Amino acid sequence: QVQLVQSGGGSVQAGGSLRLSCAASRGTVSNYCMGWFRQAPGKEREAVAIIDSYGGTTYADSVKGRFTISQDNASRTLYLQMNSLKPEDTAMYYCAADRTPRMLCVGFVSSYFGYWGQGTQVTVSS
Repeated sequence: QVQLVQSGGGSVQAGGSLRLSCAASRGTVSNYCMGWFRQAPGKEREAVAIIDSYGGTTYADSVKGRFTISQDNASRTLYLQMNSLKPEDTAMYYCAADRTPRMLCVGFVSSYFGYWGQGTQVTVSS
């Protein structure tokens, strides 16, 4: 079983950068598809980026070229580097791990993910 603890986030002006971290306190991120999701007030949770065990990544169109997902298997930590932030990036961000350990990600939707971090707020002001 995987337990995820998030850190990072906060408030920044448009154009700024933030980095989110997600540490696996139990289990290992290297055997799971891992991802970052976000949910803005009044909106559904949406996928931001996912990464498989081979390092393959998928991004939402809205963040391509600005966000980078990565993982450090030695420290069992998942990262999301967010650059050129926009006010529309404002949301609660969650890290997540697949329900089942597998090398490849099977989908870019939250229903495939069974383990979640506690969430961290990102606020971007114009």
